Amino acid sequence: MTAKVGAPAPNFTMPVAKPGDTAKTVGSKISLEDYRGKWLVFFFYPLDFTFVCPTEITALSDRIEDFTSIGAEVLGCSTDSVYSHMAWMNTPRDQHGLGGIEYPLASDITKSVAADYGVLIESDGIALRGLFIIDPNGILQYAVVNNLNIGRSTDETLRVLEALQTGGLCPSDWKPGAKLLVV
Repeated sequence: MTAKVGAPAPNFTMPVAKPGDTAKTVGSKISLEDYRGKWLVFFFYPLDFTFVCPTEITALSDRIEDFTSIGAEVLGCSTDSVYSHMAWMNTPRDQHGLGGIEYPLASDITKSVAADYGVLIESDGIALRGLFIIDPNGILQYAVVNNLNIGRSTDETLRVLEALQTGGLCPSDWKPGAKLLVV
């Protein structure tokens, strides 16, 4: 199955590193079904312990209440192991770590989920910066993919999520609270 906007999102089950995990507790499984009934912001990033990735991951974490207040969950994913994720989560931000984040990071060590979502760079075994918004019924509503060197905007992700949640026609540069198009 390949990800396609307007169609059911490709299913997944992956091990995760969650906030507060230890070497003994890391690796519980998470699946798309766990998010049924909620909006999900599901994003891929290339690698742990790199340069652009922590700016995105911590920006989303710092704004987690903005997402949860509108019924959305956030899930990050790379092809690194859950042990690498946990080590990065436990490394302070001033030492190029994540310094603790407020949502889990999934491990697509098999690279199958990145392939299903169309973001796998096969020759390198890593993912492009793909971001997907999946609705409470499991339908993929939004997809954007950036190259490795360009970070994504948390503000834009929230704007798009809120636009999708209106169920209406949102004109260019629509902002929450603005009028929808009436036809």
